[in-house]
Amino acid sequence: MAWLGLVPAEHSSGKRIKRGEITRTGNAAARTMLIESAWHYRFPAREGRSLIDRNAELPEHLKAIAWKAQVRLCAKFRRLAASGKQTVKVVAAVARELAGFVWDIARHTPPVAIETRR
Repeated sequence: MAWLGLVPAEHSSGKRIKRGEITRTGNAAARTMLIESAWHYRFPAREGRSLIDRNAELPEHLKAIAWKAQVRLCAKFRRLAASGKQTVKVVAAVARELAGFVWDIARHTPPVAIETRR
């Protein structure tokens, strides 16, 4: 999450803690993709027919992680928005947590051999 720049900047000294905007370090394209994806968590969690068909070949433990992410991030978006947070800050918080779920899925997926073309 910090590598992608989705954590707040912090200027602290002693007991004083001052947090700023997200740091925006790391890969801008990956951060942008996560932010754009986080906007979709405004809507309720559900599985459509196309999603079920597309994920038919995936292992069950990966589907479980993805569904847990879907439910949790939709709830987080609604909870933070209902508490009066600015929508862009809610989206950044959801994108940060989404990065954690992406990391978890990548951790459980074996690496794929890359074929070289000549």
